Amino acid sequence: MTGPAFWVLLGPDGAGKSSVMERLARTLPGWRLVSTDRAFVAPEHALITRLRRDLHDHLLPGLGDAYSADLLAAVLQTAVVHIRDQLRDGDPRQPVLVDSYYYKILAKCRLAGVRDERLYSWWRSFPRPRRVLFLDVSPETAWRRSGEGTRLNALEHDGVPGDRGSFERYQKSLRTMLLEEVREVPVTLLREQPDVDRATAAVLEVLSW
Repeated sequence: MTGPAFWVLLGPDGAGKSSVMERLARTLPGWRLVSTDRAFVAPEHALITRLRRDLHDHLLPGLGDAYSADLLAAVLQTAVVHIRDQLRDGDPRQPVLVDSYYYKILAKCRLAGVRDERLYSWWRSFPRPRRVLFLDVSPETAWRRSGEGTRLNALEHDGVPGDRGSFERYQKSLRTMLLEEVREVPVTLLREQPDVDRATAAVLEVLSW
């Protein structure tokens, strides 16, 4: 696969990646930003937006009851392949920043109990980024940003949705898995920032190297 050079913005839940990506879209006119967030999905790819909405509205509330972890992985794979396609089909002269790439989805699938190493091996065969920018956040701050557990889904905790302990355990495990997954690529660890402006500035500083 050929395509442009790309960087990845990664981090635990609540790190502020979505907010930073929205700011960067206004401050990096020469870059292409790739994400499955609605703001970055072209109209011709509306299927991705619908699947993401159905994932949150139907699949996650029924996970472990109406739907299996394997079905979760199958649906999430649409996001992984879409992002890969966006990299493959882009202008090779234009730098790209990708929201999480396949790394976060892989870690969340593992935490959900998906053990399909063939699937993971395929994702890991995708091109490597030039660098991963890891936007860090403490579980305490992430908990506060989640409305103290009122805005969580089944892929953000390992027990009762409103229980802080289950949220913090999950987020610590997620952070460990993310860093393990990117250990073979260059990583810049960006410490927790107090607001989106300073988080955006920290990311811009690395992208300007």
